[in-house]
This record gives sequence, structure tokens and C-alpha cells, in this order.
Amino acid sequence: MASITEIRKKIPQDLLNSFYDIFDIHTVDKLLYGISDKKLTTLRVNTLKYDIKSLMDYFKKVNIKFERVKWNENALILKNADERDLEKLNIFKEGQIYLQNLSSMIPPIILDPKEGEKILDVAAAPGSKTTQMAAMMKNMGFILANEADKIRAERLKYNLKLQGVEIAEVRVGKGEKIGEEYPEFFDKVLLDVPCSGEGIISIKDPKTYRGWSLKEVERLSRLQKKLFESAYKALKKGGIMVYSTCTLNRKENEEIIDWALNNFGIKIMNIDRLDNNFLNGIDIGLSDEVKKCIRVVPNEVYEGFFVCKIKKKD
Repeated sequence: MASITEIRKKIPQDLLNSFYDIFDIHTVDKLLYGISDKKLTTLRVNTLKYDIKSLMDYFKKVNIKFERVKWNENALILKNADERDLEKLNIFKEGQIYLQNLSSMIPPIILDPKEGEKILDVAAAPGSKTTQMAAMMKNMGFILANEADKIRAERLKYNLKLQGVEIAEVRVGKGEKIGEEYPEFFDKVLLDVPCSGEGIISIKDPKTYRGWSLKEVERLSRLQKKLFESAYKALKKGGIMVYSTCTLNRKENEEIIDWALNNFGIKIMNIDRLDNNFLNGIDIGLSDEVKKCIRVVPNEVYEGFFVCKIKKKD
């Protein structure tokens, strides 16, 4: 493993400075080690086609070692197999499992979609969270899975079909327009916004941080506000929204939530701390309500993530 000094030299200085602006030295060190760690492969069973007991029995048979996840009964952490190994298996090719980082599984768990509900997934591709929600809903209800990019939308359609999802309609278009098209239509909204991706940086892969810049963070923050307003308009009164990113800075996380508190009729809801690796939101200079949000520090099984649970006032 690279030393902290080596890691500091590799990532953009502005990005490193932003980490120290937000976190204490101990947390920054933990974070830097997290983005240099080789990630273990994690997955969830697709309960529309398979079940966790059968999957565990199969893995034991083929000598794939695994660990259960305490907050998600359908997820596993693999100890001696990677994505390339799994992609060769029929259970992958037939859509019985979905390779997905544990952090990506958190927003649907927090949103908790139910059978028969109408759900909006604002930025759905490639479909990890859409397919997870459909499985949670047992293919009963409705999901509008939106994607602005036509090519990514085709990948989304492919994954939905492979996973046996029958309740999702793919909309190709700007998420900023959904609120006007579907005013107060959805029971719940998943707003997993486009972001600067600081939580998925890997020191071993410069492509994951080459495009990062303060200017890009500013641009994305403006887009996130537009998407939030649209999602808010599309949500029924009393409905639940989960806002999430795979980035770590406050500009795209707590500051978006603070802005939303000042501009919309919302309430921030408490989230159970699913793991000791999760931190509370940082409220310095902001509403103390943002402390109810959670931030996931990257490590060998988690990508960096931010999640906030929101209720639209009646």
C-alpha cells in the first residue's frame, strides 16, 4: 500500500486541500487510505430471480468465500473472487446477481420503496438502484427510471430486462423537466445526482480524478439544485425523497441540503447509522439539521457516499 505522503502527491492539490478543510487529520488519513485500498467485490442477490440461501450454497460449492452484510440481508462481500471471476458465471449472465458496491445499496435501503408505490429515479443509469428498488417492491408498483444520456439509457434498459424488472419505464430526457411533467405524482423519489465522484476515486486509476476541478464542482452544484427543485415538484406532499452523491465535499452535499431547507417545504429525517464507518453530516455554518445526513468514508468495501432522507411537508 502507498504511504500517505505518496497518496497526497498523486491527487490534485485543490482536492487534497478540500479534504483538510472539511475533515480532521485522522479522518483525512483514513479517507486517503480508503481511496488507495483495493476494493473487495460486493454484490446483492436479485430476489426477482434468486434467493440469498441458494446463492450462499452455490458459493460454498464452488469455493467462493464470502461475508454477510449486517444491514442488508441480500448482500455479500466476497473474499477470494473479483468481478472478472463472477462475470464468467451463469448466475451473473442470467441476472441472478448484481455486482454493486455496498455504498450504492444504501440510498434504496433508506428510501424503502414499498409494493404498489410510484417511485421516481431521477438519474437511473446504469440501473443498480433501479433494479434494487424493483426487487424490494417485488415487481409491484411503478418506477419511472430517468436518464438524460441516450447511450446510458440503452444500458439501463438492458440491465432492467436482464434483471427481470417489469415495473420500470425508462424516460430519456433532462431530469430538470420531470417536476413540470409529473407534478406531485410520486410517493417517493430517489435523487442520486450526477456529482464530482470524489468517493469513487482510486489512486491506482488516474482517470477517476483527472477531470476533478473546483470549477466542475461549482457546475455540478448548480445542476444538483435544478434537479432537486424538479424532484421536489414531482414528489407528493408528505412523500419521501433520498438525496445522494458519491462525492465527499460539502458544496455538493450539506450545502445543497441547507439551500433546500431555505427554499422548499421540507424536513430532514433521521437515518440509522448502519455502520460505524458512517459519519454525521457536517453543519459548521449551516443548519444543524444537516447533521442528520450521513457520509460514508471509503475503505476496502465502501465507496465514499453522502445520503440524506427528506420529507416533503404537507
